[in-house]
Amino acid sequence: MFICVEGLDASGKTTQSKLLVRNLQGKGFDAVYTTEPTRGRIGRLIRKHVLTGKNRLSAVLEALLFAADRVDHLEREIIPAMRSHKIVVTDRYLYSSLAYQGAAGLDLKWIEEVNRWAMKPDVTIYIDISPETVLQRLKREKSVMETLQNQRRVREIYLDLVKNYGLRVVDGNKSRREVAQEIMETVTSFL
Repeated sequence: MFICVEGLDASGKTTQSKLLVRNLQGKGFDAVYTTEPTRGRIGRLIRKHVLTGKNRLSAVLEALLFAADRVDHLEREIIPAMRSHKIVVTDRYLYSSLAYQGAAGLDLKWIEEVNRWAMKPDVTIYIDISPETVLQRLKREKSVMETLQNQRRVREIYLDLVKNYGLRVVDGNKSRREVAQEIMETVTSFL
């Protein structure tokens, strides 16, 4: 099974993805955690030069770098784990590209086209919080994508993806335990 956890920055994606893996393992499932950008060569390049720079790269270049990292992610981590009958939980995936590069003005159909080989997750969870909550939760220096205006545009696209792609919404304003329980219930219904 391939599970994707999505949301705005500071929505709890990483925490909830790791909790989901632990909860699945506690129920006897062989589950693994992955993330995008990855820890591979392209993902490290994105983390170092795209997310932390003072000025944002062109949206086209961003989309292509994330798409290349996604191919590496699929080939190096996701597909091998699934062939070994593991449940893969990824913290961000294709929907992040659609939301973030779409918010930067790229056509969603073009983003889908450069990601057409991307495997469709069995279930995608979208943890919803307000853009204002993002800024309240972020204690570190913000990345080039973590402005209030950008987070508002990203959230609008995510909410459209919920309607058009069947992402499952979880209220990220609830307690960590309540969010984890709701995510586990959603995933268990698919298992």
